[in-house]
Amino acid sequence: MNELRPLDTGFIELEDADRRISLGIAVTAVLAGPPPRREEFAALLTARIAGMPRMRQRVRRTVLDLAAPEWEDDPAFDLGHHLRWTALPRPGQDSALCELVAAEIEERLDRDRPLWECVVVEGLADDRWAVILKAHHSLVDGVSGLAVFETLCDPGPVDDAPARRGRPVRKRPEHAGWAKLPTALPAAVFGTVRSLVPVGAAVLRQGPVSSLNGPIGHRRRYTAVRLPLPVVSAIGAAYHVTVNDVVLAAITTGYRELLRGRGEEPAAHPLRILVPVSMRSGHAKYVMDNRVSAVLPDLPVDRADPVDRLRVVHMTMKAHKSGGAPGAEHLVLKLARGLPFAAVAWTLRLVARFPQHGVAGLATNVPGPRHALTLRGRPVLELLPAVPIAMRLRTAIAILSYHDHLVFGITGDYDSTPDIDVLATGIRGAVRELAARAGCGMAADAPPDRTPSRPPAPEPRSPGRR
Repeated sequence: MNELRPLDTGFIELEDADRRISLGIAVTAVLAGPPPRREEFAALLTARIAGMPRMRQRVRRTVLDLAAPEWEDDPAFDLGHHLRWTALPRPGQDSALCELVAAEIEERLDRDRPLWECVVVEGLADDRWAVILKAHHSLVDGVSGLAVFETLCDPGPVDDAPARRGRPVRKRPEHAGWAKLPTALPAAVFGTVRSLVPVGAAVLRQGPVSSLNGPIGHRRRYTAVRLPLPVVSAIGAAYHVTVNDVVLAAITTGYRELLRGRGEEPAAHPLRILVPVSMRSGHAKYVMDNRVSAVLPDLPVDRADPVDRLRVVHMTMKAHKSGGAPGAEHLVLKLARGLPFAAVAWTLRLVARFPQHGVAGLATNVPGPRHALTLRGRPVLELLPAVPIAMRLRTAIAILSYHDHLVFGITGDYDSTPDIDVLATGIRGAVRELAARAGCGMAADAPPDRTPSRPPAPEPRSPGRR
């Protein structure tokens, strides 16, 4: 099917609603050794995307949006529009790479062409180079976007994806099982409404005045926190919680420190964040679209004890998972596909322009490859994720696991978040403290925090100013 799904279209409408935002998501791979020659890399890219038709397609919209936008082949597709080559200034520090990532994610992709770009970055210190792969959120979500990068890499030791082995994927019909819809609809609608009411109320509710929510500009900041995944897993095992719970508890500490550093009292700010939930089945890993729902948990930034914060996060997420909100939202998106698209489009535009005040941040956790990757024989040392900010959310955090690493990629608004390093340091400090309390202390040689993407800006505005 070439039609964009309602959620895919929603990201286009959201971008159209605010000229200051760009909804490209990115993953930056840092590799060892010298980079390949330009001709060699271009040939590799051409060969690898040959099996992904969507990479050669652009979005075509209909007059007055009477029908859903469609993907159509770009008759003038030219790899030169999507592949760029650059170099960091000497000495090639990681802070300069973060600054480059910030510059890339703040620039919009050309809607007249397929919605992706690949940037090869030379000149990193310690004989390294990087690849930044960016795609519009209407084209991929976190899971499918990472799968695109994996496709560019050399075949791994274990590959359980039928699409990568060339075997046909047996897809369940989009509306399979809907024959029972007439009898199941009343119960489904009741359950959906019951599950979505709290979510809708959380978005519409006027939250307390906080510097985390407010107008955003065009420029971005970006930084990354590297943590050893085995330590995070050990913390989860020690306290009988999930890795995702540990991640959210660390983020809670980061936001707590950020608010305190700004002179704002955390107890006065129930911190509600958007947490996307993947609804993608295993066989659809390489399908390029969005298959996510979301929950809106309140993070306990008012709790002073890190273990107490972790336990509250665990109970909060457990309640959200049992409440059925992600499944309800997913059902609504499915039902929207059967509605006249003009009505859906105007609804999306209204929502995109709604100045929400109830949500203060976003955190999305994407499981990455468990085995080490290589690209043309060059080892992939680390993967740095980056997600956009929009709808008055001044920060967004993407968490990506790879091999034995866990990376928090933090995007911030340049003008309102000059102290993005405080958030990063708080996340790392939280994991270190939890590890010490659990008896699995973080190794002394754990990856250090990285510096913010750009030089400090003037002092932030007074707390609470919008």
